[in-house]
Amino acid sequence: MRVFINEKPQETSAQVLQALMEELGLAQEWGVAVAVEGQVVPRSRWATQGLPEGCQILVIRAAQGG
Repeated sequence: MRVFINEKPQETSAQVLQALMEELGLAQEWGVAVAVEGQVVPRSRWATQGLPEGCQILVIRAAQGG
């Protein structure tokens, strides 16, 4: 299935957000926020958040520095 991550198309077999984040290597990282179709999804809901075909996903990673 195709989804859009930060506006870039991505093919995935993931059906839920947790699986997608694992696929991307981001599931265990701290400082990661994710929104699906403009709605922030708390980490506690990643395992149940479905991913419809063509959905828009925004991934934000906190950066340190000053």
